[in-house]
Amino acid sequence: MARTGKPREPETSEPAILSLADLAKQSQIDFELDFFGQILDRHPLFFEALRVHSSNLVARRRYQESLQVERRIIQLRPKDALAHYNLACSYAVLTQPDLALSTLRKALEYGYRDFRYIRQDRDLDPLRKDPRFKKLLREFEQV
Repeated sequence: MARTGKPREPETSEPAILSLADLAKQSQIDFELDFFGQILDRHPLFFEALRVHSSNLVARRRYQESLQVERRIIQLRPKDALAHYNLACSYAVLTQPDLALSTLRKALEYGYRDFRYIRQDRDLDPLRKDPRFKKLLREFEQV
């Protein structure tokens, strides 16, 4: 079908600029996902932005994307206990128990010790009935 009217402007690689009305309709998390996503496009190794972006992705239940961000964080800080804990949670919600448990073990080895939170964190619910999960907690709670 032939097009009528003005020709389209060529597409650019610049991000779309939202109007104030569009921004007002966004939730805080969606705003931050856009905001930190654009920052990370320009500065992919910005650690603090990666951490917040991952948390926002989890809040939107975009676990596969969060998993990729957590892997980048661990590349930057391989012994970061919190990064390993968050990665373990991502593996758990994506029903990858072997990876979740081995990554949780690393988090504990690197010093993650908030056992009360581990016991209530809903992201780890898929692991709760696994005897390896209970054994892992017992092992590190005694340390």
